[in-house]
Amino acid sequence: MRIESPPASGIAGVGLRQIELSDRQDWYEYLRLPEVYERTSWNVRSPEDLNPMFETYEATSGTSARRLAVVDQATDRLIGTIGFHTVSDVNRSAEVTYDIAPAHWGRGLATRLCEAVTAWSFETYGFVRVQATVLVGNERSERVLRRCGFRHEGVLRAFRMVRGRPGDFNMYARLASDVAR
Repeated sequence: MRIESPPASGIAGVGLRQIELSDRQDWYEYLRLPEVYERTSWNVRSPEDLNPMFETYEATSGTSARRLAVVDQATDRLIGTIGFHTVSDVNRSAEVTYDIAPAHWGRGLATRLCEAVTAWSFETYGFVRVQATVLVGNERSERVLRRCGFRHEGVLRAFRMVRGRPGDFNMYARLASDVAR
């Protein structure tokens, strides 16, 4: 689903906008890096493998996935993405997902963006629950979620296939009723 009015990133020089097909090559370039690939369930072998994702972001259903491009405002080049999938209107919930190019790690971008977008989703979409699943071993992402007020709820064994093998994932969640940090 297209996001016409994304939240402000709150980070100098970093903007949020709807992800576009023109971002595909930049997205692929960092998703294929071992330091990203090994800690996620991504399985992309070419930029074209991302095409179905872009089709879902153009869908108009209220339960469609939503994804924003995280861009360097000086160049409008993609440096990451953040958004929601597994959106449920009935349960008023969604799963947040994000990725940042390794060249931009260590600056607090993921934490600040996750915090901003999660708070925005409670207000804009009326979600009561935002959850996140993290491949066991991805400690960086777990730290991001904990800093954003997400609580660990347990391990989902063999939850999602990771390049042909069942992977265990940690489940985190934050409720709209949780006290803000």
